[in-house]
Amino acid sequence: MIAFVSGPVAALAPDSAVVEVGGIGMAVQCTPDTLSGLRIGQQAKLATSLVVREDSLTLYGFADDDERQTFELLQTASGVGPRLAQAMLAVHSPDALRLAVATGDEKALTAVPGIGKKGAQKLLLEFKDRLGEPVGSGRAGVGSAVTAGWRDQLHAALIGLGYATREADEAVAAVTPQAEAAVAKGGAPQVPQLLKAALQTLNRAR
Repeated sequence: MIAFVSGPVAALAPDSAVVEVGGIGMAVQCTPDTLSGLRIGQQAKLATSLVVREDSLTLYGFADDDERQTFELLQTASGVGPRLAQAMLAVHSPDALRLAVATGDEKALTAVPGIGKKGAQKLLLEFKDRLGEPVGSGRAGVGSAVTAGWRDQLHAALIGLGYATREADEAVAAVTPQAEAAVAKGGAPQVPQLLKAALQTLNRAR
């Protein structure tokens, strides 16, 4: 198992980073929150989990061991693969997920793309004895930091991808109506979807 990768960041994309390790570029799938902390040319160390399939080897990267362990634990539930597990961590921190499970918060889980009400109820039952108790504050759950902090997360992700501050500001402004519409419906802004929409806006402007 590849427990971590460490080296200069060679490239960044909306959902991945390339870290140079011993002269080899390792492509690592990451959440927007993890990507927002990376800068091209700077040293990075990411905890990793290698997912092996018949036709592929995919390396997933995380800011710390807690995220990686949570990513692997999430996949012990039926119907949860690596993509859904990563989507859950893109919306919630490990501690926010533990809190959601501990309090039976369906709304927190349905804020994740691909999880409906029935799916959330099923996952709450399956995760009950697997994720453990919240251990710290972490990123807050739906309705607080995830809702209020999406602008900062999105802006940081765009800067990390190499866009100028002015471009990032304009892109955030362009997708604000989409985020506000999600809040109006009782949900939370989904940073991965907002990032894709923001990149489309920037590509059209160029």
